[in-house]
Amino acid sequence: MTDAQARRVQAQFGASAAAYVTSPLHAAGEDLDRLLAWGAARRADRVLDVATGGGHTALAFASIARRVVACDLTEPMLAAARAHVRSHSGASVEFVAGDAGALPFRDESFDVVTCRTAAHHFADVAAAVRQIHRVLRPGGSLLLQDILGHDDADASAFILEVEKRRDPSHVRSYRAAEWKAFLRAVGLTVMEDSVVWKLREWNEWTGRMRMTTEARRELEDLVRRAPERCRAAFDFRLTPDAVVSFNDRQILIRADRD
Repeated sequence: MTDAQARRVQAQFGASAAAYVTSPLHAAGEDLDRLLAWGAARRADRVLDVATGGGHTALAFASIARRVVACDLTEPMLAAARAHVRSHSGASVEFVAGDAGALPFRDESFDVVTCRTAAHHFADVAAAVRQIHRVLRPGGSLLLQDILGHDDADASAFILEVEKRRDPSHVRSYRAAEWKAFLRAVGLTVMEDSVVWKLREWNEWTGRMRMTTEARRELEDLVRRAPERCRAAFDFRLTPDAVVSFNDRQILIRADRD
């Protein structure tokens, strides 16, 4: 990750760490259940959770794996995740500071690598995928989840502007074909994939990033001015006085190392 992008991520998420620990969208859901089921089917023994955030994925995998390591670039986020995991008696997770583009682990150290709702912050996704391939044992699996990029150029540009105004560390979301190309390039073969919808409650979603009243008002104005078909692509719900919610699609991929 570039130094500038690392600083943006640390600035955004260092101050928001507690909000991500308590975020219901990150704590549970069909998406996390699907990743956990894939991990159980793969008999995950040594698991690395890249960009662990609030630690929810690492905590879930601690129920099925002998060893779970949670890695994140942002020290305050790691501290919040560590406190969250330790509040659950019996859960055992190691915490390591590290960049997804330069993972501080030996080659072939893990059976499974998870990365959930984080890759849209990576300055160099290809570098992160190469690192994940490196630390996976042959036959191991990457279990990936992230916001799915939209195929329509106008809708994609609209939601990118929304995301960046809410969170300047957002880089972009990738389409399914792009993800498969990233993975294929390093020798990871997509074995299973699916798409789920996640509802974003506007007040919670913007509040988690501590937006100022003015910035939030400008963002809501942007949403209202957008073409109806762009809003419809993400099922934006508006009232005369407020933006209520929207939906985004999340791609889930299990890709195995050759």
